[in-house]
Amino acid sequence: MRANVRAFVALAAEILALRGPVYEFGSYLVAGQEEDADLRPLFPGREYVGCDVRPGPGVDRIEDLAGLSLPSGSVPTAVCVDTLEHVFKIEQAVNELCRVLAPGGTLVVAVPFDFHVHHHPDDYWRLTPSCVARLLEPLEASLVAWQGGDSRPHTVLGMGFKQPIAADLASRLQQFVTAFQDWLRRAAEAQPWKVKARRWLLGWLRSKGDRRRWREQYTASFVLRLPVAGAAGAGLLAPPRQRSEGSRLS
Repeated sequence: MRANVRAFVALAAEILALRGPVYEFGSYLVAGQEEDADLRPLFPGREYVGCDVRPGPGVDRIEDLAGLSLPSGSVPTAVCVDTLEHVFKIEQAVNELCRVLAPGGTLVVAVPFDFHVHHHPDDYWRLTPSCVARLLEPLEASLVAWQGGDSRPHTVLGMGFKQPIAADLASRLQQFVTAFQDWLRRAAEAQPWKVKARRWLLGWLRSKGDRRRWREQYTASFVLRLPVAGAAGAGLLAPPRQRSEGSRLS
């Protein structure tokens, strides 16, 4: 699992105080990724149920995302990261996640966009920010983020919230955005100087588009959709997109 996706989940768990039991869909720990992909330590003190379509490490329950056996409204927190690209019936899968989400529950998702084909066990889709926003529309509120340039992000992330919407959700999401921007800044600064130097030198041999992608690797954009005045069903607010101020690579 990529560090940015893990940080997204970790900050959501902490700042939004995500409730248990936590169900992770796509919890199978692929060989070589056991430590980075294990999200259980991010939810201390909360029951955690790992679900996947196949048995194996990290899997407590066999579930098919396109037809979950869980009762409607039974999952307080659903986590589905770096998984939806592997589900052929993707719209049906997200509808199922929304169905099983409990009242006041949260769905956390992440998908790669500018990323190599990876068969675990197969790879079907790349979802744009607009696609993730549309998939989360059945829920009363959402936050959609993407890392990298607007025309070619490398990662798309999102959270959806089922009614009733907490009165302090907007302020908590602002805290989350600030914290994630800070993580991106620190991640950019923490790169080894050899990596920065190599990218700077190779930049002169690359296309303008490649140089721009490198510069925007640690930037993020956010779109927030909330019910007016926190009242579900009263209409929607769409605040202007916010760009992160994280450091950019030259």
